[in-house]
Amino acid sequence: MTAIAALPFLPDAVIFDMDGLMIDSERVSLACWSEAAEAFGLPLDATFFVRMVGLGDRDSQALLRQQGIEDSMIEAMAAHCHELYDERTQTGLPLRPGILELLELLKSHAVPRAVATSTRQPRANRKLAATGLLPYFDAVVAGGDVARAKPAPDIYLLAAQRLGKAPERCLALEDSPAGTRAALAAGMTVIQVPDLVHPDEELRALGHRIVGSLVDAHALLLPLLPR
Repeated sequence: MTAIAALPFLPDAVIFDMDGLMIDSERVSLACWSEAAEAFGLPLDATFFVRMVGLGDRDSQALLRQQGIEDSMIEAMAAHCHELYDERTQTGLPLRPGILELLELLKSHAVPRAVATSTRQPRANRKLAATGLLPYFDAVVAGGDVARAKPAPDIYLLAAQRLGKAPERCLALEDSPAGTRAALAAGMTVIQVPDLVHPDEELRALGHRIVGSLVDAHALLLPLLPR
């Protein structure tokens, strides 16, 4: 196994994606999309909806249009999907392994933290609150806060701005290819922790760090923090 390169500096801030990175929610989301498609008689399954992981609403809708689905149908199906999702997640969702320990480590060393998620408000805050993660963050930037969704860098640039930090001094943690590209385009150092979608050779060629879990990300940060 190839050794992961050490981080080049102690980041001034750490910016986290939400779904699939901190919260184990992508599988629930895919199931809801598949059920919504079935309810509307559309021959789309979880394999198709995996392509939407990490994308904002506009790009997700574009993928559905490519299947010949009309806007009115997309809107109705999305509304049904969101109803199913809210029903199943109102009591919270499981966390990804290592997230609490990593957040506690950063909090104990006063390293600023933000969320940069494609999920729109108020759903983003509601999910973070339900899982107990919201108090750990100094800022939450949601999909509706920027004009261009991931893989454009806008959401990461805004998160850095809200923390008052230079993007090139920030560390971003992501699971999806779209989010990884967004953070790299913002000039940040990136650690990717893949969940449902694993990086292909083109993405790997960008040279960012790819690890198996947030526990590994924790291990990369630990040597840089004072003891």
